Amino acid sequence: MELATFILIGRSGCGKGTQSRLLEPYLRSADPERRDVLYLETGEHFRDFFKRNSYSSKLARELNERSELQPPFLAIHFWSDWLIEHLHGSEHLIIDGTPRYLDEARALTGAMRFYRRRPTVIHLNVPREFSEKHLRERGRADDRREGDIQKRLLWFETSVLPAIEYLKHEPLYRFIEVNGNQPIEKVHADIVDKLA
Repeated sequence: MELATFILIGRSGCGKGTQSRLLEPYLRSADPERRDVLYLETGEHFRDFFKRNSYSSKLARELNERSELQPPFLAIHFWSDWLIEHLHGSEHLIIDGTPRYLDEARALTGAMRFYRRRPTVIHLNVPREFSEKHLRERGRADDRREGDIQKRLLWFETSVLPAIEYLKHEPLYRFIEVNGNQPIEKVHADIVDKLA
């Protein structure tokens, strides 16, 4: 089995984290060499960053408190630093929720070429209403105010969709779209079926 790289992308609350966690055991069982699976989720890096006391984290925290989108250079910094520190070249890779901007998508393409990876992009396509309901039910700190949820859903349309369109047409990537508006097990089964 070749080393696999998956990029899961979609609206906030579409199930990227859930499907990423389901892909890990799938990869382990499908790989006769039982190589490691690395999982990169930039949202976690941002949440940790907001708790720090640096000038940069203070400015980022202020943006977060106003429910504004973080600048792409921070996300690029987090995932590129993480790749430099953790990727050794002999493991599968799952990237959850990145890129969120067109510029970030281009930077990620450069990184994937550098690491000689040919990622599969899994677009979990869900309607806006699905995301809105899931974000409310999830109840994370950044999902509690109605205005915050609406801003995040708008970000998808203005910032993330252009990145998705770029990934869809960039020859480096294999692009698959999955209906995320189904039971979790069915979404996973559809992903595995399309990967086969």
